[in-house]
Amino acid sequence: MSRPRVREDVALMAGYHSPQMDVAVRLNTNEAPEPPPPGFAEDLAAAVGEIDWHRYPDRAATGLRSDIAALEDSAAPGGLTAERVFAANGSNEVLQSLCLAYGGAGRTVATFEPTYALHSHIAAVCGTRVVSGERTDGFALDLAEVERVVLGERPTITFLCSPNNPSGGVDPPEAVGAVLAMVESVGGLLVVDEAYGQFAPRSALAALGEDRSLVVTRTFSKTWSAAALRLGYLLGPTWVVEELEKVVLPYHLDAVKQVAGRLALQYRGEMEARVARLVEERGRVVAGLDRLPVTQWPSDANFVLFRPEGVAGEVVWHRMVDAGVLVRNCASWPRLDDCLRVTIGTPEENTAFLEALGSSLR
Repeated sequence: MSRPRVREDVALMAGYHSPQMDVAVRLNTNEAPEPPPPGFAEDLAAAVGEIDWHRYPDRAATGLRSDIAALEDSAAPGGLTAERVFAANGSNEVLQSLCLAYGGAGRTVATFEPTYALHSHIAAVCGTRVVSGERTDGFALDLAEVERVVLGERPTITFLCSPNNPSGGVDPPEAVGAVLAMVESVGGLLVVDEAYGQFAPRSALAALGEDRSLVVTRTFSKTWSAAALRLGYLLGPTWVVEELEKVVLPYHLDAVKQVAGRLALQYRGEMEARVARLVEERGRVVAGLDRLPVTQWPSDANFVLFRPEGVAGEVVWHRMVDAGVLVRNCASWPRLDDCLRVTIGTPEENTAFLEALGSSLR
């Protein structure tokens, strides 16, 4: 029997993987270091008992989308409604839906490296050509390079990640505005991925408008301590949301996910306090890295990118795993040879990281 062949471009792809290892301190996937408040689990257990399991969930997820709109309403000019919100199974499904609707054969997606690897990976899986420009030496946007790529390649989707993963920098409003103007001049869509947006001092939400070709994506995985929930969303003009609803699978958000997402949003105060604690701990980790022989990049996210000096990054990574601390080896990213990325954890985890790193660099 001859086996069916996958698409030739898929056969050449490597899957997206992040190591899951049994270690004492796991700081490699930018998860929240604390669980949600106890009341969340109690409320969810009670709500699950009231679900009509023999019925399909609300296909439009109207309640969840309305609650998300209320959460983000004050940040967007003119406010938000449920019609301007698209929710999906993690922000990665949001990105996939964008590529299904606006990408595909004969179309192009633009990224600026180094950046979140799944922007290009998901686009390629959806059969979209990917073109990449370079960031500056400090991994900020280079507007001349953006102009070269956007005006020269005319992508239907341009991805920005702000704060950028894995470098951590946030794009200034004037840069986002300049990129948006270029994207709109070629009839494209600008996607600003703000998976870490709540850790940053500014957001592209302020540039949203019904007449602008801009969407912002966010996730429950980081600031809401809900990585296991796999829930993300997009904020943008109604005409984008309408197109995404055509390509997403029917009833893609199950009843438990919708209930859990709405309950999580009731703990906004706890979320904001947790973010404040992590930002404070980020400052302590940055100060600790300053005392070690490493190069680090400024971060407005819940992680810090750094490069060891005098010892290969791969060697440091293995030594830290042996010490029970797992960070992300970023050597496979463009231009990130020997670079490692650490997620900000609890105070105890961050202390363990700095001690293990110090030992691993000697």
